[in-house]
Amino acid sequence: MTVNNSTEKQASEKKPNWLSLIGRSLKQDLLPVVTDLRLAIIMLLVIAGFSILGTVIEQGQSLAFYQANYPEHPALFGFLTWKVILFIGLDHVYRTWWFLALLVLFGTSLTACTFTRQLPTLKSARKWKFYEKPASFQKLALSAEFDYASLNSLLDILHNRKYKVFQQDNALYARKGLVGRIGPIIVHIGIVVTLLGSIFGTMTGFVAQEMVPSGETFQVKNIIDAGPWALSQVPKDWSVRVDRFWIDYTPSGSIDQFYSKMSVLDSQGQEVDNQTIYVNKPLRHKGVTFYQTDWGIAAVRVRVNNSPIFQLPMAPLDTKGKGRIWGTWIPTKPDLSEGVSLLAKDLQGMVLIYDSKGQLFNTLRTGMSTQINGVTLKLLDVVGSTGLQIKADPGIPIVYSGFAILMAGVAMSYFSHSQIWALQKDGKLYVGGKTNRAQVAFEQEVLSILDQVTASTRSIEKQASLT
Repeated sequence: MTVNNSTEKQASEKKPNWLSLIGRSLKQDLLPVVTDLRLAIIMLLVIAGFSILGTVIEQGQSLAFYQANYPEHPALFGFLTWKVILFIGLDHVYRTWWFLALLVLFGTSLTACTFTRQLPTLKSARKWKFYEKPASFQKLALSAEFDYASLNSLLDILHNRKYKVFQQDNALYARKGLVGRIGPIIVHIGIVVTLLGSIFGTMTGFVAQEMVPSGETFQVKNIIDAGPWALSQVPKDWSVRVDRFWIDYTPSGSIDQFYSKMSVLDSQGQEVDNQTIYVNKPLRHKGVTFYQTDWGIAAVRVRVNNSPIFQLPMAPLDTKGKGRIWGTWIPTKPDLSEGVSLLAKDLQGMVLIYDSKGQLFNTLRTGMSTQINGVTLKLLDVVGSTGLQIKADPGIPIVYSGFAILMAGVAMSYFSHSQIWALQKDGKLYVGGKTNRAQVAFEQEVLSILDQVTASTRSIEKQASLT
């Protein structure tokens, strides 16, 4: 039994540890590739290139839009057609699996570089080390040798210049600007946080469009682009009412600005917020932003003789690109055998009336009336509609935090990590130093320190000669 147990133990020791082999393979083969600076630069350029494409090519449009603007004959640049755009996903670049994979790979590369290079460099920089041999100073870019100089005099000089000084017997080590070593790590953290915010926003954000008549209440439903986890961000327990929509016109009749007075209502219909929005001034509520982007004519309100007020919807007409115009048809007989057409091109309160033969009969402004087909037709109002683009991006606060961390890291990286060594041995003082940046400024500082040491040495020599 003893022999068998020993044999089994030896056999088990000979079995390969697959987890250990995989870990060793990842460390030796994959990790150097992931942490390669060239790979990171290439990924950054690729991400920037596709981000530019996502800005140039309109995102989230309909199939008809891409077919009209990116036809197969002739293809843009000889290859860019609507089929290529849809196949690659250039119509929604920031939500494609390959773009998200690039972000993840880039973030992984930065994280691996931080742990394998930046943190060990910081750990090494925090350790104080002493030179115990004069030959060590010859390896430094800046070094000097003094007779009769005092290590204590150098100690006072370095303290006055804000160096952190460590002393061991006759050896001295001083440093300052360690924050400069922390800066690159903070930069990497800022970039990774920004990437995480971008990915989170892509997965949970959505874009919607609504055309809402003045006076109506709506909830966000017409979603045109959304991430796989965006359902939780679509508001369900509150709605928005367009209290009023209006347009300001210039004296020449062109549009100056259009406005929407909007109220946010809770689940009980109580108003919790009220704002007037216009272009570049959106409404924000619970992480959802409402942008004023378009306008239209929703309906006209008319009265025929002494009838109740009719609100008739108006539809946009095809003008072959020659402007915008809306129209509707109003019956003037109860059996709908006769009627007139109303056309409007803006919200200034004027409409054109055409008879059944398509001839212009009259023009009316709000509050005016006319006789046609034996009835009195009075125009009460032209009802406008506001075009809203609605966005939710929960990743924005994370992205902003990442940018703030990144800027702080960049500022910290400008600090130079300067180191100075000194050794007093055999009646001589050896001094040397090095820095990781701002070499000229450091050289000037070291020369100034050496001048002070020289002055102190001369003072000591003078006192010695007097005695």
